[in-house]
Amino acid sequence: MAALPVYRYRCAPDGLATRRQLRAAGLRPGGADPVAEIRWRRGQRFALLYDTTRALPVRPMTAGRWQALAAAMTARRTCPACGHDRGYVISRSLGTCWPCTNPTT
Repeated sequence: MAALPVYRYRCAPDGLATRRQLRAAGLRPGGADPVAEIRWRRGQRFALLYDTTRALPVRPMTAGRWQALAAAMTARRTCPACGHDRGYVISRSLGTCWPCTNPTT
């Protein structure tokens, strides 16, 4: 695989965008390979750049996708110990909600 061209921060040519920039414009890479990368913080951070002319529109959310997303978020908010929906995402490091982690409080 050939090395990708590397650009400095804010020096990439027009027509190239990161995944976040594509998403903000309502686009997705659509299976296209990255064409370049951008580096900043002395090369410690980087992002892949995609050609905007080859990007495809974002797929619309269907009723089934909304339902699956809602079920996944409910599962993330439900404590496995007490079974309550706490209204916030349960920390993976704790594994349970705050009241179950500290029963004395």
